[in-house]
Amino acid sequence: MGIFSNFFSFTQEVAIDLGTANTVIICDDEIVVNEPSVVALDRNTDKMVAVGSEAKLMYEKTNDKYRVIRPLQEGVIADFNATEQMLRGLIKMVHRGHRHLFSPSLRMVVGVPSGATDVELRTVRDSAEHAGGRDVFLLFEPMAAAIGIGIDVTKPEGNMIVDIGGGTTEIAVISMGGIVSNNSIKMAGDDFTADIQDYMSRQHNVRVSERMAERIKINVGAALTDLGSNAPEDYVVNGPNRITAMPMKVPVCYQEIAHCLEKSITKIEQAVISALENTPPELYADIVENGIYLTGGGALLRGLDKRLYDKIKIPFHVAEDPLLCVAKGTGIALKNVEKYNFLKR
Repeated sequence: MGIFSNFFSFTQEVAIDLGTANTVIICDDEIVVNEPSVVALDRNTDKMVAVGSEAKLMYEKTNDKYRVIRPLQEGVIADFNATEQMLRGLIKMVHRGHRHLFSPSLRMVVGVPSGATDVELRTVRDSAEHAGGRDVFLLFEPMAAAIGIGIDVTKPEGNMIVDIGGGTTEIAVISMGGIVSNNSIKMAGDDFTADIQDYMSRQHNVRVSERMAERIKINVGAALTDLGSNAPEDYVVNGPNRITAMPMKVPVCYQEIAHCLEKSITKIEQAVISALENTPPELYADIVENGIYLTGGGALLRGLDKRLYDKIKIPFHVAEDPLLCVAKGTGIALKNVEKYNFLKR
């Protein structure tokens, strides 16, 4: 019976966190794809030659034959064709190992930025449909993150989520299955990476690639200049001198990175304060009691929760597995499509 049910499986349900930096796909309650949002295309035919990790290895290393792109910028689709091809490639990874006589039609829940315009939402929907989605639901990322953390979003209680992704930071107050106040700013992980590239060039006269700047951020990224006993070891950067092109070896400490990210983190602080100013008093009281939840890759920045608490005087909690909260939330929403009336069709 198992073979026949597989052969004649017409509908498959997938939940997708379509992120600027990474795309995560959940199928049958399992994370089956967790890949960088990168696709490599043949310049002549515009056909996909690699996707995900394989394409990221080619990033900033290609010749004239291929172009490697990140089709999502600042949380939205910048290249429709590349996004569609990337989605198709990643969805094929889901089907790998599943034998189907016919290609299954897909019911999808896709996480989208809460600040997305109607045009941007339409573009996401079209991409999902062109990649095989028959029934496509859209779910705002802060709502998905809250569900993924384990918050009952339908209760009449205020919860604030700060989701720092690759392209945008989404700040939302959630109550009774809706977003009460929302602030979406184009300041997030990619901007931290750009700050580090700029700093290394100005301060150390060394040119670093986007990928190297990302490695610096992962190894010594911090929001505070004093991390005490949790301080990471210095990270050694190899690169060419900006002027002479001679090789350089530069040790970088977390205090330097905390200084260079200062302006960007201050913008996120201001956005959180602005969202709190627009929160009704009753919900504000709930938030003070429950604390504020940090999700997304930016939540992994060392000392960020402490810095925000020192500034705003409300406890900040880094979610467990912050990179996967939105994906987990879309997966739970997929199983509760009938119950969650806030899903957008």
